[in-house]
Amino acid sequence: MEVEILAVTHNAEKLIEKSGRTCYQSEDKIQEASEAEFIKRLIKAGHLSVLEHAYVTIRLKGVTRAFTHQLVRHRLCSFSQVSQRYVRADKFSCTVPPEIKENKEANKIFYDCMENIRDAYKKIIGFGILAEDARYVLPNSCHTEIVFSCNFRELRHIIKIRGEIKAQWEIREVFIEILKKLKEIAPNCFYDFDIDEDRRRIYKID
Repeated sequence: MEVEILAVTHNAEKLIEKSGRTCYQSEDKIQEASEAEFIKRLIKAGHLSVLEHAYVTIRLKGVTRAFTHQLVRHRLCSFSQVSQRYVRADKFSCTVPPEIKENKEANKIFYDCMENIRDAYKKIIGFGILAEDARYVLPNSCHTEIVFSCNFRELRHIIKIRGEIKAQWEIREVFIEILKKLKEIAPNCFYDFDIDEDRRRIYKID
């Protein structure tokens, strides 16, 4: 799995400060590093709409279709994903869930199933059937690539619910990596989230 930041709003945190101070007519208080305290106060006060002025675009590689089925439920984001209709998947790669991988018998069943699917897909394509129909045999474990864009407020929401221990393991892992990058890009906008490396989860700092 690979997380790549493609684009982010220029001077995102300063933009958020300038936008937020418009509400209070306090632009005269803007200084070189005044955005840090101001943004943290906005978050603590629950005035999160101001964070919607900043956007980020992220590319994810090596994630599964099972993952993207969950991700695209966040409808405030914009998505562009590899098309199985137009892109052939003769040699698709896939992810084996950890619990299956750790079970010798289950892992063999999974491996054999994937080999059968690859063979079936190739045979169906060989009959001259279009990829848009052959794709119906492809599994949720199949790797894909997706680009999504969203504002910082929506990202905070996604990180909160998808980073919790009860979230599915793959989406949790993806957003742990996304949060690491966001903390470098806009540390004040995500200051109240931290990562428990031992349990591989994201938690909120009170």
